[in-house]
Amino acid sequence: MSQDSLKDRASELLQSAGITINGAAPTDIQVHDERLYPRVFAHGSLGLGEAYMDGWWDAGDLAGMFTRMLLSGLDQKLHTFEAVVAHLKARFINLQRGEHAFEIGKAHYDLGNDLFQAMLGKRLVYSCGYWAAADNLDDAQAAKLDLVCRKLQLQPGQRVLDIGCGWGEALKYAAENHGVSGVGITVSREQAEFARELCAGLPIEIRLQDYHDIDEPFDAVYSIGMFEHVGGKNYRAYFETVERCLKSGGLSLLHCIGTNSAPAQPDPWIEKYIFPNSVIPAATQVTAALQGLFVVEDWHNFGPDYDRTLMAWSANVEAAWASLPAHYDERFRRMWRYYLGASAAVFRSRRDQLWQLTLSARGVPGGYRVPR
Repeated sequence: MSQDSLKDRASELLQSAGITINGAAPTDIQVHDERLYPRVFAHGSLGLGEAYMDGWWDAGDLAGMFTRMLLSGLDQKLHTFEAVVAHLKARFINLQRGEHAFEIGKAHYDLGNDLFQAMLGKRLVYSCGYWAAADNLDDAQAAKLDLVCRKLQLQPGQRVLDIGCGWGEALKYAAENHGVSGVGITVSREQAEFARELCAGLPIEIRLQDYHDIDEPFDAVYSIGMFEHVGGKNYRAYFETVERCLKSGGLSLLHCIGTNSAPAQPDPWIEKYIFPNSVIPAATQVTAALQGLFVVEDWHNFGPDYDRTLMAWSANVEAAWASLPAHYDERFRRMWRYYLGASAAVFRSRRDQLWQLTLSARGVPGGYRVPR
């Protein structure tokens, strides 16, 4: 097809989502390079994202534009070879075991603490905040950490395990507010070094370690925003690790993104530029993996709160951009802006959810009263 024919086809598809090429609305797409059309039809979401990074197009409201696309199902009309490859890799290759387990740390979480400090606010918590009674990011993250501790029913003197502890904020919060000690494991050297400094003076140990290798008793086990990097072939091993480490009567909490879609369908652009080897779990995968190991005491969904969290992160990055080091160049800025905007749209359109599962090995006697 000619470039003009492809443009006409693109205009038709976008109009079905309420988006006009070079229109006046913030959710309209502004095309700066006509080569955009063959690039997108050839490479789908990967081509669209790379073209944005290259400055070929813009939108005043990226999150709003992507929300329109997702609600109209526009993405389903652009299946490409790259999408098929990403799906097959996720389904048939164990990309999250052995040396692969540390790739996400090197590629994403080791980008630089300066970037994440600028983005995440008062607490370095790289996961969805809890906005039920909060009106700003810092309060929403504090509310999330409080919610996790209340769901786990933490008591002074207990020992807890944080799988994928990030920069150590959740362990620090639990130790200071609930009198616990704990171990945090991460696959990011940058995060581990930061967490050790953050938690200095507290009864907390931070390890650079794969969760498969831990085997010691804890009163409570949780992970916040880590399960997305586990991979479908390892879900059972993850829950077996938790079950192995959890003392009798203890509780576990899993805080993760979940998809409404079929399993193992990673986005090629996200896979290449943001989260290599990462897959969003489906509910069917989670329930199958924990079957026979745990009672699901509570399954809490507050996915729309991730939209608010991502938009707050985006605002923070834009406000701090001038003060960030020069190696975060303009192409990186556009990449990061695209990532946060597209991610917000996924939650705003309710394609993905934010789940908190509270688990017990044999059921809480008399039942579990759900904190909210």
